[in-house]
Amino acid sequence: MSQPSIGVDTMEKKTQQSAYQKSYEYIRDQILNGELERGTKLIEEKLAEEIGVSRTPIREAIRKLEQEGLVQQKRVVNPTETELRNYFQVRILLEGFAARSAATYMNEEDLSKLKECVHIGRTGTPEEIMEANEKFHDLIVRSTNNPVMVDTIERMQSIIYLFRKTVVYHKRPFLIDEHQDIYEAILSRQPDEAEKLMKEHIQADLDFCLHVMK
Repeated sequence: MSQPSIGVDTMEKKTQQSAYQKSYEYIRDQILNGELERGTKLIEEKLAEEIGVSRTPIREAIRKLEQEGLVQQKRVVNPTETELRNYFQVRILLEGFAARSAATYMNEEDLSKLKECVHIGRTGTPEEIMEANEKFHDLIVRSTNNPVMVDTIERMQSIIYLFRKTVVYHKRPFLIDEHQDIYEAILSRQPDEAEKLMKEHIQADLDFCLHVMK
């Protein structure tokens, strides 16, 4: 007699997970696409009606987005200069080390992929450049073979995406030239130079974002 209830419970859980995933992806995409502007208050009832779910998965989705840094106190993140500097300081430290590791350990296959990212950065559409930019940094971070470091950066990906979008769509000067220089330092196995260039690169991203946000 207990079998049917187990099946119903399983179906209910799957439905709840589906509603949560749908809500999370909808709200996240609206933020990343700029449809929900920085500082916008997220109203559970309105979002639930738009998506066609109850308020519970909306609440769970907002909690997840808060963990990712895209939402603060139920508002779309609108970081202060100090908060923005803090995000980028973590990236400077981790990705500087990652570039040093890449110059020592990156294999030939990933070096070829890195070179392709630079090429797309010079020739692609804004959307293709966004993807190539993300892949360029991801390849370098993964070359550390440090799962804790990779996980730390991955948990910051959504907030990183927002500011990566700023530098690509506002056409930050020398963005791809810097990628080229980093690639060449890694290719020629110069860890000190690769680390220095990566730190300068991310600092330049920060300076540009602060300028655009004023």
